[in-house]
Amino acid sequence: MAVYFECVSRTSQSVQALWDKSLNIDAHTESMKDSAERAVAGVTTGMIGLGEQVTWRATHFGVPMRMTSRITALEKHTSFTDEQLRGPFKHFRHVHEFIDCGHETVMIDKISFAAPWGPLGWLAERLVLSWYMPRLIRSRNSFLLGTVG
Repeated sequence: MAVYFECVSRTSQSVQALWDKSLNIDAHTESMKDSAERAVAGVTTGMIGLGEQVTWRATHFGVPMRMTSRITALEKHTSFTDEQLRGPFKHFRHVHEFIDCGHETVMIDKISFAAPWGPLGWLAERLVLSWYMPRLIRSRNSFLLGTVG
């Protein structure tokens, strides 16, 4: 099985400003302070672009984890997609969409993932990850929008 969810955020920031923050490794690191997430390989600072990858090291649930992701699609100021190459998930895909509505920018995160481990993974998805992952994305978005931190 897989989990899919969307998070919709609205801000007065320009599409370009939010786009730049969303692709910035340093902003991501700052937004994930609670899990001590940091880039340890690939693009480790500044902006990441199409075809580039980053390896993150973080601690979630007291367990150190590594995840390598690549930007697999990018349409400037409209959308980009990052996908796990190696890491804790059976698969992980995050589509970031940006819509300029004139007076505000709408950012939509579309995320799908599956945990490994067969039936145990299904249980982890349903009991833990299905609430934890949206919370993590909302927290990151609050940082990017300047509503926390």
